[in-house]
Amino acid sequence: MKKPVGRNRTVELTDEQLEELCEIGERAAKAYIHSRVHEKRISRLDITIEAEGSKPVTVNVEIEIGLPSTIKDVDIHQVAKEAAEKALEATNKYLRELTCKSTK
Repeated sequence: MKKPVGRNRTVELTDEQLEELCEIGERAAKAYIHSRVHEKRISRLDITIEAEGSKPVTVNVEIEIGLPSTIKDVDIHQVAKEAAEKALEATNKYLRELTCKSTK
């Protein structure tokens, strides 16, 4: 499932800040997924977070989750969608914090 994020007006980010932004989003998505599906039940988990541009920064989240075919009690598309939303919330929060710091 691919979930593009909105844009966030902010200061121009360094390469390190862009990397941190992506890591924050990935951690948030992974934490949400593991809160909904036990790690041992997941056969494949690919989370890709890309941040592009500056003023505004565009963040794209792509999540692919694989479960064994015997698991029927999990709506994996819904979990991926919600995890992408959590990743976007986390990245937007990080960008807001950077923006606040830059205006001080």
